[in-house]
This record gives sequence, structure tokens and C-alpha cells, in this order.
Amino acid sequence: MTSEPKAPSAQAVSPRLGPFAQLIFGSRWLQVPLYVGLIVAQAVYVLLFLKELWHLVVHSFDASEQQIMLVVLGLIDVVMISNLLIMVIVGGYETFVSRLNLTGHPDEPEWLSHVNASVLKIKLAMAIIGISSISLLRTFIEAGNLGTTRSNFTESGVMWQVLIHLTFILSAIGIAWVDRLSESGHRKEVGHG
Repeated sequence: MTSEPKAPSAQAVSPRLGPFAQLIFGSRWLQVPLYVGLIVAQAVYVLLFLKELWHLVVHSFDASEQQIMLVVLGLIDVVMISNLLIMVIVGGYETFVSRLNLTGHPDEPEWLSHVNASVLKIKLAMAIIGISSISLLRTFIEAGNLGTTRSNFTESGVMWQVLIHLTFILSAIGIAWVDRLSESGHRKEVGHG
């Protein structure tokens, strides 16, 4: 009776790294304090949101519809920035530091299963465009006061905001285009390999 040798499992075999390679590979853990700092920033945004929400509730009866709309847009802006922070914290840690091993967890974000540096860049670009859109909408709502002492903006300030927003959009399109080109090139290499 002969027994066939068992093939080693993929998890059991790990390449032996030299000391310098271990140092280089281990340096990714230096990013952990950066992600902890972003978590602290997230907590600050939660406090800002609660403060603005409290002001909205307290002043809701003596504020105009436009003032309420501006505060609500500010709240949406805070939420979108907070979402951006979560994408950077979770996606960045998963991509650049270590796996979170959330597979099967009921709260696992849908996007996390296929996140990589390229996907993260596109998601971040889209989040920045969303944040910029909310800011621009707030500016347009207040634009009726241009030229008065009640205005927080000048005409050139509004123009610059629009140009910056368009730059964000063009940048996102450029990132997506370059990503698509690199995916297309990768598929051609795999097909010819």
C-alpha cells in the first residue's frame, strides 16, 4: 500500500525573507499611527456634526428656509467627508498594511472585497467630487447675496470654486481613464502570456 505524498498547502509555505526584506516589508506598519490619527479626525467630525445638528434643532423656529438648507447641506458635507475618511482608513489599511479578514462578517463593506489602490483612488476621487458639489451648491444658494455685505463670497471666489470643481471632475476622469488603460494592457499581457 503506497501513500501519495501530500502537497503542501499554500498557507503552510511562506517564503523566507532576509533581514533587509523583512525591514522593508515591515515598514508598512509605520502607517498604523496615520490611520489612528484619521480615526481621531473621524471623532472630531462626529462632534462637529452633533454640534451643527444641535444648532439646527435649537434655531429651527427662528431660521429661514435658506438658512436651514445651508445647515443641512453642511451636515451632508460632514457626512461625505466622514465617508471619505472611512474609505481611506479601512481601504488603505486593507490595501497597504494588513488584511482585516472580514469575509463573512455581516457588516463587511461591499466594496472592500475588491478594493485595491486603483479602486481606492477612483472612489476617493468620486467622494471628493461629491464633497465639492455640496460646497458648490451651498455657494450657489448664497450667491443671491453677491455684492451685498451679507455675502460670504465674491464673484471671483465663486468662479474659482467652479473651476476647482471642474478640475476635480477632469482629474477623476483622467484617473479612471488611466486605470482603464492599465487594466486593458494587463488583460492583453495575460492573454498573450
